[in-house]
Amino acid sequence: MMDSIVCAKQQIRAIISKSSVPEDPIHAENVLEWIVKLQPDADEALQIAALAHDIDRADERRKIQRADFNDYDQFKAAHANNSATILKEILHECQVEQSIIDEACRLVNRHEIGGDPRSDLLQDADSISYFEVNMPLYFQREGYEETLNRCIWGYQRLSSKMKGICQNITYSHDSLDKILKEAVSKASEGNQDGL
Repeated sequence: MMDSIVCAKQQIRAIISKSSVPEDPIHAENVLEWIVKLQPDADEALQIAALAHDIDRADERRKIQRADFNDYDQFKAAHANNSATILKEILHECQVEQSIIDEACRLVNRHEIGGDPRSDLLQDADSISYFEVNMPLYFQREGYEETLNRCIWGYQRLSSKMKGICQNITYSHDSLDKILKEAVSKASEGNQDGL
């Protein structure tokens, strides 16, 4: 079994290393680090899901395009489903045990919405990693307003514990600190308004 897991992780990393999104390889490893930090006994399915949750962005032929969706949540759902499909192919090719395939793919499919303790954990790790490693490069590409909107969306999906961690993140760029503070404020206002 261990050789199949090693094969899977190597293939996932190889694919993600070719992503046109420069932060993807760092983000995948950072999400895995957060999973292990939050749940030190994380099993192989959870670790594989952490690495592969955004794998569709690295496959230009199969990548889900944001422009094809009017609704951001529908885009994220399609992205999660596509990533799970790609992961399933890799895991079968590496002859990973079926129970691990099923659980890793289920987790990837739910990493944007959570809904149970394990997928909630992956969602938290993914979300905090956005703030920790993705946001500076996202800001360079997308600018202030789009980064602010993405931060509000990402902050709202964090658990209370991770919101506390997020609020203590600081950046080397004042604009990023300003965006984070504004996102926290707007997300908190939205929650009070019942949004």
